Amino acid sequence: MLELYSLKKSFGQLNAVDDVTVTIEPGQMVGVIGRSGAGKSTLLRLINRLVEPTNGKILFGGRDITKLKGRDLRLWRASCAMIFQQFNLVERMDVLTNVLIGRVAHQGVVSTIIKRFTEEEKAMAVQALDRLDLLSQAFQKAGTLSGGQQQRVAIAKALVQRPEIMLADEPIASLDPANATRVMEALRKVNREDGITVLVNLHTLDTARAYCDRIIAMKAGRVVFEGRPHDLTRERLNAVYGFDDADSAIDEAVTSTAIPSLADQHEKQMAVA
Repeated sequence: MLELYSLKKSFGQLNAVDDVTVTIEPGQMVGVIGRSGAGKSTLLRLINRLVEPTNGKILFGGRDITKLKGRDLRLWRASCAMIFQQFNLVERMDVLTNVLIGRVAHQGVVSTIIKRFTEEEKAMAVQALDRLDLLSQAFQKAGTLSGGQQQRVAIAKALVQRPEIMLADEPIASLDPANATRVMEALRKVNREDGITVLVNLHTLDTARAYCDRIIAMKAGRVVFEGRPHDLTRERLNAVYGFDDADSAIDEAVTSTAIPSLADQHEKQMAVA
C-alpha cells in the first residue's frame, strides 16, 4: 500500500503540491488528472524521490520512503519505475540495450556502462520486449522507432526493474491517437497481468475513464477529487477545471485536448477483436 500524508512541495512561494493525503491500494490503476500546473508531475516525482518533499511523509508497506538514502533510495527508485513523456532512451543504442539499462540499480553503473549483463537479465529484457510486441525491433536503434514504439520500449525498460509501482508522467501527451491507445493498453496489461500498481498522469478525461480504476483530480497542488471514474459528476469536474458552464464546456474542452476520442477507439478495437 502506498500512503501519502500531508505531502507538500514548495518552490519559493509556489506550493506545487499542497497538503496531499491519499492512499493507493496495491494493484490499482490510478489516473491523475488536472490542468497543466496542477501539480501532477511534481506529485509523481515526489513519490519516486526525484524531488524532495518540503513536508509530509511517503509510506510504502509501512516503510518511510522519505527517509531512504544511498543504495536503499536507488533500489526504491527501481521498484517505483518512472516513465516519462520524453521516453528517456539512448537513441544511438539498440532497443535491447536500452531495456537492459533498466537493471542499473541492481547491476551498478560500471557494469551497465560496459554492458555486462547476466543471461537471466538478457532473458528478462527479451521477455519484456516480446510482451510488448517489440521483439523484432530488439537490435534496431531506439532513435529509429516511432514515438509509440519508443514509449513501449520505456515500459519494457521499467519492467526489467521488477517494480512494485509504475509511475507514468504524461506518457501519451506527444503521441497520435493510435499509438496512444497502444501505450495505454500496454500499461493496463502490465497492471492486470503483473498486479503492478500504476499511477498515470493524463490530460484527457476520456482516457482516464476508459483505463483507470480510480481517478485523483488535482487543482493548484491540492487533491479536489478522489474516487471512481463514474463518480466524476459535472459539478466535480467544474471544480477541477474551473469552467462556469459545465454542461457545454467540460467534455468538449477536457476530452479534446490531445487525444479526442481514445475511449471510442478502444471500444472499436475491442469490437473488431
